[in-house]
Amino acid sequence: MAKKTGILGGDARMRLLSQMLAQDGYEVCTWELPGGVNPTALCDAVKAEVIVLPAPLSKDGMLNGTELPLGELWRLLRPQQQIYAGAVREEERRSAEQWGLTLTDLFSREELTVRNAIPTAEGAIETAMHQLPVTLHGTRCLVVGFGRIGKLLAHDLQAIGAQVTVSARKLSDLAWIDAFGYAGLHTNRLAGKLGGFRVIFNTVPHQVFDESLLREVAPDCLLIELASASGFDRKAVESLRLSYIKAGGLPGKVAPETAALAMKKTLCKLVEGQE
Repeated sequence: MAKKTGILGGDARMRLLSQMLAQDGYEVCTWELPGGVNPTALCDAVKAEVIVLPAPLSKDGMLNGTELPLGELWRLLRPQQQIYAGAVREEERRSAEQWGLTLTDLFSREELTVRNAIPTAEGAIETAMHQLPVTLHGTRCLVVGFGRIGKLLAHDLQAIGAQVTVSARKLSDLAWIDAFGYAGLHTNRLAGKLGGFRVIFNTVPHQVFDESLLREVAPDCLLIELASASGFDRKAVESLRLSYIKAGGLPGKVAPETAALAMKKTLCKLVEGQE
């Protein structure tokens, strides 16, 4: 990646990414990234041929980790630049296109989402361990969804001795759940089957648990949200006084070096045209 690369905003992952690229001999500059390589002014950083933005891209309309509105950033960039970010929402992509910019979502790459799921699963287990007064070993855990995160999380939970149940909708997924030795449930048929779980991990990005299902959950059950959109009816969670944790951004929190290395591998392939 011989082109000059500007890394703007973000968390520990982006700082480590800037250091890794610089150590490999790439020309890197950073803006609003404490501890980043070669910090520079925004007006200089946006001149780089390759622009790398945070994951997720924004928070409250601002470039993540900064006070810069996305619209102002788009105004400063040029159509010929290669622009990358993570977890880009469709409205963000459209707003960039209005300025003639092409915004590539790193997390649309399967190899990165799989690698990113590994620290997410480990972080979910760490979160449960910190919150529960019991060991996960021997504890009944429900993993909702059998996508990338669900697969890895169920595997890791089983490895430490948890009693793992996984719910899915596809018959093929339920067959694999059975083959791996987990107990299986159909996600659309959870009624009457939730009372015995001590932890429920949700990976499905839309509401699965309405108030009627949440009333079945034991008072000491811990709900851990891993999806971008909540699978739990939040108002019902509050009214029932259930323990709920929104565990977002786990890769950057629990394993930023691993997450940064995964981003670096994908970024370099994209910039160098190695599809």
